[in-house]
Amino acid sequence: MGSGGAGRMDDSNVSKPQAPPNTGSAWLDFVSRSITSLVHLESRFDPFVRPVFDAVVRDHAANFVTGLINRRRVDEGLKIAEERIQPDEEEFVESVITSFKAQLKGLWKPGGFQRGGNTKTHGIVRGEFTVHDGLPLELRHGVFAEPRTFKAWVRLAGPGPYVTPDIEDVGFMSMSIKLMGVPGPKLMEEEKFTQDFTGVSPPTFVTPDIMANAQLQQESLKNAQIFYFINRRRSHVLDLIMQGLFIKTQSSPFEAPYFSCVPYLLGEWQAMQYSMWPKWTKRTPIPRLPLRPPDDYLRNAMVAKLAREDVEVDFKVQLQRDSHRMPIENNGVLWPERLSPRVSVATLRIPRQIFNSQAQMEFAKKLSYNPWHCVPEHRPLGNQSRGRKRIYDELSRLRHSMNAVELYEPTGDETFD
Repeated sequence: MGSGGAGRMDDSNVSKPQAPPNTGSAWLDFVSRSITSLVHLESRFDPFVRPVFDAVVRDHAANFVTGLINRRRVDEGLKIAEERIQPDEEEFVESVITSFKAQLKGLWKPGGFQRGGNTKTHGIVRGEFTVHDGLPLELRHGVFAEPRTFKAWVRLAGPGPYVTPDIEDVGFMSMSIKLMGVPGPKLMEEEKFTQDFTGVSPPTFVTPDIMANAQLQQESLKNAQIFYFINRRRSHVLDLIMQGLFIKTQSSPFEAPYFSCVPYLLGEWQAMQYSMWPKWTKRTPIPRLPLRPPDDYLRNAMVAKLAREDVEVDFKVQLQRDSHRMPIENNGVLWPERLSPRVSVATLRIPRQIFNSQAQMEFAKKLSYNPWHCVPEHRPLGNQSRGRKRIYDELSRLRHSMNAVELYEPTGDETFD
């Protein structure tokens, strides 16, 4: 609801209705509400057709759309892992921060301030991140330099900035992994022993660059994000199609792959994207479809799974082999596996546990995940990553300040009553 703020929300763990659009036009508000209602209706039937669609259509369509996106792009002749500052980059970063702050101050009140993105916490769980032995030499950099096991706090979340019932969240999920006990210097001094990896369920970022991100946040401030994708002046229909190919009605946060979407260094003069793949192939039935499932059925699926058995996730990296078709500065392009296959480098094990106590769910609010919580060998690359350093930091500090909570670096030894 932007800065106008009717019907505030207090808790990122409790589902609430999405804020209504506020475009200033009754007609545009009606169009936005109608499209949202159609998306919510489609989500009730999506699981009945999605398996066949994914198996037969999705990847071919993604390759076709990627080709259309690439036809519009100019080959800038960059080297592998080479960055190029974009025009007015800092101006767009400032715009993103301004829009986020205005929206968050309309959605939340002091003491209950929440994240601007990946807002709804499905769960915060303990994990162990084990780097594989015998990796090829080109992959042995940073935390992958030698086989070892790190303690981890893993946050599974939905989209933001709202905290909607799971069936109304457009099928987008995120996984954030915080490794602890990581030696060496870090690019952000606020955490000295951590390495963060963050991923979302679509394999391309929702915006191709920081300029587009600023445009999206301006529409998000009006609670009418659809008009970022569909408008007469600067349409992003191809990006919308790419997102739509991969977002779907999810069955469990443990049953989807997650993708970094943006590149990172892997050592010196080598770039990678990474992804997290569940080793469990079964799918949890979604209760009551096509009627309305429980608001928090995704968390319920996590609780049931971890009550029975461990969860294992395969952590893979994909090296940049072609600087144009696997770009650094455009994050709307799907990096083709035919040029560079994804290679498994580590296993994330989430042991059986009970995680949904109030104290542990509240603990998630103390943590700050930022891709720049990292060793220099995994520095984020590209204009959106450069922007995220400041965006994530300022919004995290705002959240902690509004909640009167100190920034906290976890050790992995935390316990909860």
